[in-house]
Amino acid sequence: MPEYLAPGVYVEEVSFRSKSIEGVGTSVAGIVGPTRFGPLQGRPEVVTSFADFTRIYGDVQNLALGGSDLLNHTAIAAKAFFDGGGKQLYVSRVANYNLPTDGFASAADSSDHVTFQARFPGAMGDLTLELQWRDSENLMQSTVTTAPQDGDIVFIDASGLPQEAVANGGLPASHFPMAVRGVVQRTGDHLTVLDDLVEITADDGATLGAGDLASADGHLVLANLVNDADTSISYTHVIARRPTSGALADGTSAVLTLSEETDLSAFHSGSHWGTLTTLRGTLNAAGTVFTVDGSGLNPGVGSAIDLYLAALAAAPGSVRTVMVQRAFDINVRSGGANGPVVHTYGNLTSAPSGATSLASVMTASPSARYDQLTSPVQCELADSISGEQVMAALFELFDSAALSPGPNSVDGPRYLIHLSGGSDGAAPEAVHYGGSSDEVNGSSGFAALEDIEDIAIVMTPAAAADITHHQAIVVEMQKHCRKMRYRVGIADSRADMALSEVRQFRSQFDDSRLALYYPWVVTADPRGIEPSINVPPAGFIAGVYANTDVQRGVHKAPANEPVIGALGFAQDINRFQQELLNPDGVNCLRSFPGRGHRVWGGRTLSSDPEWKYVNVRRYFLYLERSIEKSTQWVVFEPNGERLWDNVRISIENFLYNEWVNGRLLGSAKTAYFVRCDRSTMTQNDLDNGRLVCEVGVAALKPAEFVIFRIGQKTADA
Repeated sequence: MPEYLAPGVYVEEVSFRSKSIEGVGTSVAGIVGPTRFGPLQGRPEVVTSFADFTRIYGDVQNLALGGSDLLNHTAIAAKAFFDGGGKQLYVSRVANYNLPTDGFASAADSSDHVTFQARFPGAMGDLTLELQWRDSENLMQSTVTTAPQDGDIVFIDASGLPQEAVANGGLPASHFPMAVRGVVQRTGDHLTVLDDLVEITADDGATLGAGDLASADGHLVLANLVNDADTSISYTHVIARRPTSGALADGTSAVLTLSEETDLSAFHSGSHWGTLTTLRGTLNAAGTVFTVDGSGLNPGVGSAIDLYLAALAAAPGSVRTVMVQRAFDINVRSGGANGPVVHTYGNLTSAPSGATSLASVMTASPSARYDQLTSPVQCELADSISGEQVMAALFELFDSAALSPGPNSVDGPRYLIHLSGGSDGAAPEAVHYGGSSDEVNGSSGFAALEDIEDIAIVMTPAAAADITHHQAIVVEMQKHCRKMRYRVGIADSRADMALSEVRQFRSQFDDSRLALYYPWVVTADPRGIEPSINVPPAGFIAGVYANTDVQRGVHKAPANEPVIGALGFAQDINRFQQELLNPDGVNCLRSFPGRGHRVWGGRTLSSDPEWKYVNVRRYFLYLERSIEKSTQWVVFEPNGERLWDNVRISIENFLYNEWVNGRLLGSAKTAYFVRCDRSTMTQNDLDNGRLVCEVGVAALKPAEFVIFRIGQKTADA
């Protein structure tokens, strides 16, 4: 109550009209079943087209459930729903895995420095990542001299040395074009083995030291390497200087360009492999180590080689360097190296941290909901990893065959990483469809649909392909519909059921919130493998429900409507067969000459004649939900005559609008009534805070049996 304390004019707003009631939507559907990809827990995501469905939950290709190759009925039903006129579909994926971590496809290098993993479990997670390198004009460039000076590091070509030589840091023996196996340093007239960089092992297993090396006539002499015979090997050297362009990101990609006159090829026994002038690799953050890439970017280099640039000496002005960050994109392909690109990650680098690192762009926990659903791959980097290790791990993961297509191939090298190990698990059972409520990790199955108020239609098309658990899964759907109250479930018959079998199956249920359809639908194969396939009708029927609701209204029976996408039905039902099924509440799908393929039944699975028809059941659920949702303002209002009048007028106005739109039977006075007064409430009700309102509605029932009585008459009658 307003307070009037000071003299003045007070303007107050009051309402002289009753609250209006808005009709709720009835065409939103929910589907529960196995898919090829997508989340298994959490709030189900609404999809508004089949393209949205495939982006999150995978394509229509077959599922490998329990070792069996089965049609992806959930995806096919989703496609049929949208083709038939459906607009909104909530999807709850179910799966049967032994452990929460089962079913994920992944790829990791031998040291687990870089691990790629499909975001969701499933065989579709066996994706292929293709790196596309971005070109850069600003590369690291270094001049190279040909005469070794004091303090110079000399890379020895020792192609005759064994392969066990191990570079500093535990990196494997490298395959430089000149087969680098040793690193020595010149001090005056002496060449010293840098044991902290490399160990050189002779054929007989003896370790070479400084005493085994000598300088003579511009050649480096390594004694007793091959059958105790002296082997003269020409030497050369690389000189570079620490870059002066400032701090670098660890793993900065760069190119080391050598002078053309410097020959870094093999000089063993006079053989000549050509001139090497360019090396591709990465720099560490300090700019002290240049890691030569070892998997394809540098022809002939089989594994990474560390060049310790900061340790090299050079005359002033002999080195020129310019550094930039080299980036790449990752195209995610489904179905192999030549499959379609389903996602692209752009502007990535080998830096172990930062906004463009693999772990940041392909994070395991995206902040945006859209990325959580549509980003198919996540990447994890080991702690304290360097950029060189990131690049080394990537090249270890690359498909070696794609990197080196061969001299006769017209294809260039491709940088492909294959994820493997994805699994669809075993066939989900009724307990998986029922799901569980989990407020922390997210609910699953039907339990996940409980938080979505808008859903009015639910279906489980994949259940009809499971002979063992079909009935139990339909029971889970029945329990969900009864619990949520304002939902109806579409039940499918199994494939190729005989009339006696479908009648027996129907006899297991007595519920007005279930409707059973028979037989299966013959439709074009969306996989493009076969001309046609047989699938459960639920997706097609849900599309009929949704389209009828939008075009005519929920009061119209979803029957005598064409089944969009149907080429026919698995069994041809005639009139006499339907006379057996229709009284039992089995809705038949039939083909008629000149009228196509139609839904020819609109009954529920209830034995109560009051709720015999699907449209009557759904229309009352629509009225109940609309009134409940739009009268929430009544709670805690003073429970008196004024409130009763407001409630009564609000409901009467709503029902009058329904009558005007032709959804109720009779005149405005006989089509409905609303009572909310002392006749509906006792003093005990008032004392206990109860407002009781009685509403009666004369619903329109479908003209299921159209009867024309025709008889003869005389002209003068």
